This record gives sequence, C-alpha cells and structure tokens, in this order.
Amino acid sequence: MGPGPRTVELFYDVLSPYSWLAFEVLCRYKNIWNVSLQLQPSLVGGIIRDSGNQPPALVPRKAMYVRSDTRLMSQHLQVPLHFPKDYFSVILKKGSLTAMRFLTAVKMEHPEMLEKVSRELWMRVWSRDEDITEPLSILAAAEKAGMSMGQAQELLERVSTPQVKNKLKETTDTACKYGAFGLPITVTHLDDETHMLFGSDRMELLAYLLGEKWMGPVPPAVNARL
Repeated sequence: MGPGPRTVELFYDVLSPYSWLAFEVLCRYKNIWNVSLQLQPSLVGGIIRDSGNQPPALVPRKAMYVRSDTRLMSQHLQVPLHFPKDYFSVILKKGSLTAMRFLTAVKMEHPEMLEKVSRELWMRVWSRDEDITEPLSILAAAEKAGMSMGQAQELLERVSTPQVKNKLKETTDTACKYGAFGLPITVTHLDDETHMLFGSDRMELLAYLLGEKWMGPVPPAVNARL
C-alpha cells in the first residue's frame, strides 16, 4: 500500500477571479494526483488589509492587466470567466462578505456541497454578471448547485452567528500566517516544510513539489469529458 494522500489547501474568495481559475484546475487534478484537496473559504479584503497590499482595481495599470490576463487565462484553462460590466462596483462596493460567510457555513454543515456551491457563486458573478450579495441571490446559487431550499435557508440564517463569523476570520487569519497578500493561495505540507504558492499559475510548480505529473490545465481524463 502506497503513502496516503497529501493535503493541499486552497484558500479562496469568490470575489477573486484568479481563485476560480485555481479552483477548477485543482478540482480536475484532485482525483489524478495523490492529494486530499481542502477548500478554505477566506476573505480577500481582510488579507489585503492585513498585508498592506492594495486591490488590483485601485491600481490602474493592474486593473487593465487583470482584465486582459483573465480573458486569456480563462481561454487557456477552459473556464467560462467573463468580466462583469461594472467591475469596480463588484470589487470595491459590493464585496463578498455574506457569500463567504455562507460558504463557511456550508463547509461547517454540508462540506460535501462546498465545491458545487462555490462554483455556482463564481458562475453568477464572473460568468453571468449576476449578484452574489443579496440573500435571494445566494439562495438561488445554492439551489442551482443542488442544495435544498430548506438547507440553504437554514445556512443563510447562520451567516450572522458568531460561530460562522469567527470561523471565516480564523481561516482568513490562517492564510495571513502562511504569508498571503492576496488570493488564491495553495498550501501544502511536505517533509515538515510548508509551501505557500500564490496565484492560479503555480500548478506546474505544485506538481513538482508533490512529485506528481503535470499534464496541462485540462488533463486528458478530464478533457475526454468536456
């Protein structure tokens, strides 16, 4: 019997388009590589403040670059990402606090649904230019992801509880302790050493660290299903 799967943690926020790109690639590889993928809903705004960084939307050259870069990356990675029309409002005004608290509650109560609900929230904001801040929007995303309306409503009622708030803060603080200055970050622990990789374009390096084979952003086993 070979060694058990290595744990790979993905710290992400649905407000981050690069988090979505990293998420999809890792979800494709989680059953190919010998890894256990742990999804860690976090708050990118808290990480940026803690690190002294600035959102790319506030740096004009970065904002222009992100728009063109995510377009190319989405084509390369085969993820249906499209910029919302009012990008600055989505990023700087609306945010994702309630959505990330909801995903935290999902992880706490129905972890088997976390991948699907996370993906549907990304689909809403970064593919269909739909809202993710209003309660009805979050409920619609959860229901489309396969969660019953009763389950979703119960979780939505928990987003303002201390337990959920504290858990999201704890996960965000953990990302900061790993050295995060934005999202996504991928963290793995190998031979008593912790490796933190920033961004959605570090998967080939992650494969190297894990001793696994990198077969491109869409490995053959997944490509056959697309």
